[in-house]
Amino acid sequence: MVKAVVTRNSDHVQTKRPLCQSCGRPLSKDEKGGGTEANGTKSALYCSHCYVAGKFTAPDMTAQQMVHLVEGKLKEMYIPGFLAKRMAKDIPTLKRWASQ
Repeated sequence: MVKAVVTRNSDHVQTKRPLCQSCGRPLSKDEKGGGTEANGTKSALYCSHCYVAGKFTAPDMTAQQMVHLVEGKLKEMYIPGFLAKRMAKDIPTLKRWASQ
């Protein structure tokens, strides 16, 4: 099993295993291999659920709304609520949300 090592800096959460910088999903778990840039290349920062053709799929979403959405998705996967909250708590520190 590969363990992600998380460190914090003033910009965003960093891991040895790349995470979507919008929702925190491990990019290695993205069934489409990541989001896409406007020119069709794969995004190195965002998953296919968050970023398509160089644009965010929910451009008006706030960091807190993303936390709520991710917690809900994790609970749908039968992850207990307290773990879902722990897993989603760092979303506001990801690159997409750094300026909020």
